[in-house]
Amino acid sequence: MPGTQRCLCCFKYLMFGFNLIFWLGGCGLFGVGVWLSFTQAEFSSLPLSFPSLSAANLLLVAGGITMVTGFLGCLGALKEQRCLLITFFGILLVLVVTEVTLALVVHIFHDEMDARAQRDLKEGMETYVSNPELKKSWDFVQKKFKCCGATNKTDWYGVLNGTLPVSCCSVEAADCDEGWSEPCYQKAKQWLLDNIPSVLVFGCCIGVVQILALIFSMMMYCHIRHAEKNLD
Repeated sequence: MPGTQRCLCCFKYLMFGFNLIFWLGGCGLFGVGVWLSFTQAEFSSLPLSFPSLSAANLLLVAGGITMVTGFLGCLGALKEQRCLLITFFGILLVLVVTEVTLALVVHIFHDEMDARAQRDLKEGMETYVSNPELKKSWDFVQKKFKCCGATNKTDWYGVLNGTLPVSCCSVEAADCDEGWSEPCYQKAKQWLLDNIPSVLVFGCCIGVVQILALIFSMMMYCHIRHAEKNLD
């Protein structure tokens, strides 16, 4: 019996420690998502297919779920309640399966997602003149990334009757004839890829913690159940 209690106490504090790290990781993901949302607020009128906006929303959702799950795990470990532990295990298992599924979907359908995102951006360009907020977002993006159009600067020709927005040129003038040659979608996507390695490393670390938390939560659940049976 004392040995069982010692094992239970060991699992309790190990699980609490892992879940505290897990919760802090969720706070970090959520914080990065908030930062990205605020810093890219000028993109808000563009379709959600725009790379940086999609990343911000994904980080906010993942961070929020991770924080809630980590809190449940910490509480379940401290209270030694099987109900909380099994709830934590179930939510975390669904989260891990969802993450793996999303990673596979993005990898398999990468080209299709790219094509749809670019199509959404091109269709959204049609309201450039009538939508002031969209105009502001497109002008900001083109100046920031020194790019023009979603897939090519010729995307603007059908929208602006063969001309380009002033934001497509390095020098603001009444007319912009040449403009930057690089497309905005690819420039924004490359910017995101250049800035995301540290986030990916952080995400991999969180993934390892998730797997360990699953193992410890189930082991702790089994020890609590065994201890309760012995008491009966």
